[in-house]
Amino acid sequence: MTRFIKKFSREEAGAVTVDWVVLTAAVVALAAGIVAVLIDGSAGVSAGTEAFMTDFEF
Repeated sequence: MTRFIKKFSREEAGAVTVDWVVLTAAVVALAAGIVAVLIDGSAGVSAGTEAFMTDFEF
């Protein structure tokens, strides 16, 4: 069992996978944060456009 643990600790093949998983999770979290900010801003612009178009007379 000790030999297995030592061999496992020296193995580096899975380290690249872990790096990619962490990097992908960070990108997804960043994208979700950006979307949350943009949704709030676009709701205000949409409401202003609706008010302008509703009050517009030919």
